[in-house]
Amino acid sequence: MLDTRELGRRPGSQREVSRTVPAPADLGIEVLSVPEGAPVEIDLRLEAVMEGVLVTGTASAVLEGECARCLEPIHDEFEVTFQELFVYDDIRDSAEAEEDDEVSMLQDDLVDLEPLLRDAVVLALPFQPLCQDDCPGLCPECGVRLIDEPDHAHEAAIDPRWAALTKLEQDPTD
Repeated sequence: MLDTRELGRRPGSQREVSRTVPAPADLGIEVLSVPEGAPVEIDLRLEAVMEGVLVTGTASAVLEGECARCLEPIHDEFEVTFQELFVYDDIRDSAEAEEDDEVSMLQDDLVDLEPLLRDAVVLALPFQPLCQDDCPGLCPECGVRLIDEPDHAHEAAIDPRWAALTKLEQDPTD
């Protein structure tokens, strides 16, 4: 939670805030996420506007996960930007607030950044993270990492309809 009372509800007033916060649980997607409790660097600009407080900022943290093709561990840093208008709770009446669930509200002049941070991070992550852009993945037959063995190959598969013929031995005198 971030206190906005210092802005004083004077449109045009602003404040810069930098903080390091621990990452909440499940910040990311199934195969790539920020480890719980890892430091997240947040740089914010809070601006008072007529309807509420406009929060603009960046967040940076370390990502951990695995490659979607070869299952190798991924350790990377990322930075995401976000912007959200938090409306004063006494400006909107409760009927309007119930109709529009998409509006972020200030609660007692406090901003809850976790949903905003979670949305920004999840939307910025790749759906299928790769250890490198041209990762060839794993061999579909034996599971060998193709990046480690680029010349990896198997004998051509025999058509199952003709497999019984391989059992016939050919007479070397013929």
